[in-house]
Amino acid sequence: MEFSENLEEDVTLHSDLGEAMEDMQPHPRAVSPISPGTSPTMSPSGSTRSGFFASVKNALPSSKRGSVASRGGGEWKDPQPWQVLKAVEMKDMMYLMEVRDRAFHLLLRRTGDATPLLHAMRIGASHKDVAIILVGAMSRFVNHLEDEDMDKPKTKVLLKALRTNLKLAIDNSLLLDQSDLIASFLQTLIMSEGDRWLSNQIFQVSLALRAEPRDGKPVTTAGEAVRSFATRELGKAKAIAALDDYLANATADLVMMAAWAMAQDHIPDSESIPLYHFARDDRVYRGFCARMVQHKSTIHRKLSKRLKWQMRVLERALEGKKETMRRKVELVREELDEGDGV
Repeated sequence: MEFSENLEEDVTLHSDLGEAMEDMQPHPRAVSPISPGTSPTMSPSGSTRSGFFASVKNALPSSKRGSVASRGGGEWKDPQPWQVLKAVEMKDMMYLMEVRDRAFHLLLRRTGDATPLLHAMRIGASHKDVAIILVGAMSRFVNHLEDEDMDKPKTKVLLKALRTNLKLAIDNSLLLDQSDLIASFLQTLIMSEGDRWLSNQIFQVSLALRAEPRDGKPVTTAGEAVRSFATRELGKAKAIAALDDYLANATADLVMMAAWAMAQDHIPDSESIPLYHFARDDRVYRGFCARMVQHKSTIHRKLSKRLKWQMRVLERALEGKKETMRRKVELVREELDEGDGV
């Protein structure tokens, strides 16, 4: 779905977005990607907000005050879309996070030819932190959805708008040669598919890990799954090229998550690697290694010789920062896909 150029269809989408947020109460399943220790994720107390916005109100000309200061101390009222864009311009992070919590659909809505995320990106480098906050809000929304939420009509409306926002942001990044956020956009796109897509890919890679040496090709299977998703969603060679490091990271994560899922069949009291860690820096690798240490004795006693070898290859080949992630994945591929195994 793309934002329609037809005004009537646009109004319908905006109406659907508003209706979709009514009675939507996401159920937390994961930690927000914005760490509470480094960035505020909850609205401040009323007294703090009143003091802050009172100072903003006094600093603004009276004709401009509606964009940020209208909340005051009274009952919340959804802002107009232009007010959200104004908050983007002013870098009012606290207000944008309150909109996130109270009227998330307004962070997805187009006003003219811009969404809040596009607006922040077009302003330039000075507003990169605003763009990061907005992408974090989208990621947070996705991470708080349960599987049963994914098939609800209201959720589908929001996810379509969210995906369209991210695709437009990717196009804009390529147009302005700003590729540094593209990986974050794609990561949120992947997670917007819900647990089922990722769980299915982990299962497929685990089948490849179980196959005979040189037959299953688990690294190739994982890489094709990630690249296929990226091609389907982005469809542009330039966009895919800008994502090489991300795709390599995602490929490695899929193989590690599949290997650990196989190990869990023999370690019933073990903890799964959270799906929301997927393709987020080295979180999956750190979780994978920590679980190998924690269950070292059980792994030694209960896992097959082949699976233990596969896990050691992943642990050693993906360690350190001397090699690029693409090179590390190639080393893993040479062992797990092309090697003789054990």
